[in-house]
Amino acid sequence: MTSVIDDDATRVAQRFVAGDERALAEIYGRWSSLVYSLALRSLGDVTDAEDATQRVFVSAWQSRHRYAAERASLSAWLVGITRNVTADAHAARARDRAIMQNSAIHAADEAVPGHESVLAERLVIADEMAKLDAVPRQVVQLAFFDDLTHTQIAERLDMPVGTVKSHIRRSLTRLRERLEVNHGAL
Repeated sequence: MTSVIDDDATRVAQRFVAGDERALAEIYGRWSSLVYSLALRSLGDVTDAEDATQRVFVSAWQSRHRYAAERASLSAWLVGITRNVTADAHAARARDRAIMQNSAIHAADEAVPGHESVLAERLVIADEMAKLDAVPRQVVQLAFFDDLTHTQIAERLDMPVGTVKSHIRRSLTRLRERLEVNHGAL
C-alpha cells in the first residue's frame, strides 16, 4: 500500500514540476491543511495563516523547477517553504512594530515646544535642496540621507570619486549661502 501512495506522490510531483496546474490543485488539496496548521501555530492569527498558506503555494509554484525529489519529499519541501514564509511574516511584523514605535516617538516630539522651528528648518532645507540641479541634488541625497560613502555614490552613479566630492562641496556651499541670505545664519 505504501508503494502505491509513494508512486502516486512521485507522479504528482513530476507533473507539478512539469507545470501541470491540476497537479498543483492536487498538492494543495493534500497539503494545504498541513501548511495552514504550521502557519497558524507560528503566526497565531487566522488571517495571517491564510495569507501565509497562499504565499507558500504561490512560491512553490513559481519555484517548482528547484524541487528535487531525491533530496526531499514534496511535503517536506512545502514545510521548508512554510518556514521561510512564516519567518518573513514575523520579520514584517517586527518592521511594522518598529515603524509604529518610531511614529509614536516622532508624534511625541511634535508635542515638544519649539518643534515648529525644527520643522520649519527642515522645510526650508528641503526647498533649497529642490533648487539644486538634478545630479548634485542626487549626490547630496545619497551622501546625507542614504548615508553612502563617496566611493559608493561614485559606483552607483558611475562617476569619478573626485566629481562626487566636488558636487557635495559645491552643493553644501550653495545651500549654506542660500540659507544665510534667505534666513540668517543657522
